[in-house]
Amino acid sequence: MAENGGSAGGAGAVFIKRVKKVEGGAHGGAWKIAYADFVTAMMAFFLLLWLLNSVTQEQLEGISNYFAPASIAPTTSGAGGVLGGQTIAAEGSEVSARAKPTVSLELPPPKTGLGGDESTETQKPEEAAEEAKKEAAQEVEQEQFKKAESELKQALQEIPGAAELQKSLMVDNTPEGLRIQIVDQEGLAMFPSGGAEPLGRARRMLEMVKKVVEKMPQKIAISGHTDGPKFGSGSEYTNWELSVDRANSARRVLRDLGLPIERLSRIVGKADTEPLLKGDPNNARNRRLSIVLLRGTAPEAAAEPGGEPAGEPK
Repeated sequence: MAENGGSAGGAGAVFIKRVKKVEGGAHGGAWKIAYADFVTAMMAFFLLLWLLNSVTQEQLEGISNYFAPASIAPTTSGAGGVLGGQTIAAEGSEVSARAKPTVSLELPPPKTGLGGDESTETQKPEEAAEEAKKEAAQEVEQEQFKKAESELKQALQEIPGAAELQKSLMVDNTPEGLRIQIVDQEGLAMFPSGGAEPLGRARRMLEMVKKVVEKMPQKIAISGHTDGPKFGSGSEYTNWELSVDRANSARRVLRDLGLPIERLSRIVGKADTEPLLKGDPNNARNRRLSIVLLRGTAPEAAAEPGGEPAGEPK
């Protein structure tokens, strides 16, 4: 009976199996973080290789020295710096066989952009002298222009009818040179309408201009300008011919007054292409003669300090 009871007890035993559930497993997301870290590290590694390949050896050594630790306070023992490759011994300072001494180098200057110069060449003595000579000549010429402008304004006061002709003379210093303009006024023309021969007042002003410019050494350019109105339809004579004829008439007047023909550089007709008053092309002031003392055309002797201006023989 005991055996039967034991068998019966054995048949009634209950076994419980506990299964441990692991979160994630093979299909979890932890591997993604590890892969992202790996990709980031590889990107940084290749970026470092690219940077190392794009600089020179001197720059690499300079960067290395920049990050080398240095002692804040001066010292007279050991290597004079932390991790300098030296050790302090009883015999004194010794150099480690496994580390090179620190060397400080100056970084080379950065390269300029495309087409830039990496170095500035020293100016040659002859070039410097030529440049100084040129600047001196420009200063002399500028003083000549100022003097001529002052003399023109003074001479205008001496001709008959000076008061009414004040607005008919314009003098300005331009990049091309000293420009003297004889300008028409409303009711006070320098040429007859459609004509090329200067009136008496224009001749008097040209005489005044001649007395001033003959003292100057520069070449002279004369240009004629008209206003906007055109000639009648069917006319072959236009503002182009008129402006050229007026400039040429001024040349003949200056020649007859004694100005050497060699002083003339060019005679130009501009018609109405360069109005004095751009917003009012029909204004009488657009009709004018322009006489320019051309900058930089003086003989070399006259351009130098102390040089004699080219003029009539004394």
